[in-house]
Amino acid sequence: MVVGDLSTGTEVLVIGAGPGGYVAAIRASQLGKEVTLIDKGSLGGICLHHGCIPSKALIHAADFFHKIKHAEGIGILTENVSIDIAKTQEWKKNVIATLTNGIEMLCKRYNVKVINGNAFFESPTMVKVLLPDKFMNIEFQNAIIATGSVPIEAQGFEFDGKVIISSNEALEISTLPKDMVVIGGGYIGLELGTVFAKLGSSITIVEYEEQILPGIDKDVVSVIVRNLEKLGVRIYTGYKAEKCEVNGSSAVVTISSSNGTKLELSSDKVLVAIGRKPNTCELKLENTRVDVDEKGFIKVDNMQRTSDRKIFAIGDVANHPMLAHKATRQAKVAAEIIAGKESSYDNLVVPAVIFTDPEVAIAGLTENEATTKGYEIKVGKFPLSALGRSLTVNQKDGFVKVIADKKTEVVLGIVIVGYNASDIIGEAGLAIELGATLDDIALTIHAHPTFPESLMEAAEAAKGVSVHLFGSKQ
Repeated sequence: MVVGDLSTGTEVLVIGAGPGGYVAAIRASQLGKEVTLIDKGSLGGICLHHGCIPSKALIHAADFFHKIKHAEGIGILTENVSIDIAKTQEWKKNVIATLTNGIEMLCKRYNVKVINGNAFFESPTMVKVLLPDKFMNIEFQNAIIATGSVPIEAQGFEFDGKVIISSNEALEISTLPKDMVVIGGGYIGLELGTVFAKLGSSITIVEYEEQILPGIDKDVVSVIVRNLEKLGVRIYTGYKAEKCEVNGSSAVVTISSSNGTKLELSSDKVLVAIGRKPNTCELKLENTRVDVDEKGFIKVDNMQRTSDRKIFAIGDVANHPMLAHKATRQAKVAAEIIAGKESSYDNLVVPAVIFTDPEVAIAGLTENEATTKGYEIKVGKFPLSALGRSLTVNQKDGFVKVIADKKTEVVLGIVIVGYNASDIIGEAGLAIELGATLDDIALTIHAHPTFPESLMEAAEAAKGVSVHLFGSKQ
């Protein structure tokens, strides 16, 4: 029962405590502002509790387990190796708890007032927060919306949390399904599909477009497809998921191709991973002057300010890409603008990483994107099978590709598909932000033997001067 209202005020109100929200709150406090942070869940948001962190923990566990089982090639013989998923989940939860405690400590030290409740706008200067036993009215001078995104449901595949599940439930599974159908061949579906395939489940991926990872260069996709097939994953591209019939603890999924072919897929779990949408519908933005587009994204300028001058929006609610590190950068911009500092979100690069096997990491433009934008390009590609470090860790799948303007040799984009791609892409992002040329990368001495050497080798390949690729003659 809700009884009565409380009223209070704050200089900066942040709604949502994910990697955008809590960073915005702390940064605003660092700059001398009184800050109130509201979230109906836990500090850290979806990324920490149901996304980035738990998924990468399970990806690591599954990959480690898979490598142990298949280590005979390097002389390590193992028998009867097994995994206790319940214990793995406990380890994952400890990782989350450690990080959550760290955020709580930071908020306390920076005097950020944290409220656990559901907030919505009453006016352009006030929110109402639903608490367990009452409402709280909070007046603010400035507000930052950082409510993130939620999984998209497909018609006929509405989540029941048991058989038809979202990524949230998939990350909590403690009993391995025998069979799982994954609807959606984007990064979320592929990451989680790979996890369960490595743990022993039979995985089928259904993608409406003609390739998995739509929009990614085909040479990258071919490496991922090859490795998925090695894991026994079945892939149906160009197929629409039509309906799902649930019978107790299992389901039958009907899919159809453009030429009319229909298939029925039996499964214990159906993971729907067709994307995410901005989490704005419960905010009652109609009570403000904030403009929202037809997809629910809040319109912002390069200072993260909405059409309502005192309200800012960051992260997933403020358009694509829906990535935690983008939210974090925008959080700092919004907080600094509110504090009267000069700041703007004018980054050239938001790196993207897909934690498949092998990993895919992209900074800047892909080859397809650069060509579509009208650039004449030079492309250098270096296979990891020719890199000493790759061979020493038995991870030779993939390549590094550098895309540069043909005339100026300014680097436009770098694509990495291979082991540890997520750790190498930082150099690529820095290079593009600084306007680096092929020579800037090629002439930088990279330690040997390391994975980042592959960036140097790919830049040399683009210039036609690679020593380790036959055919370079310039």
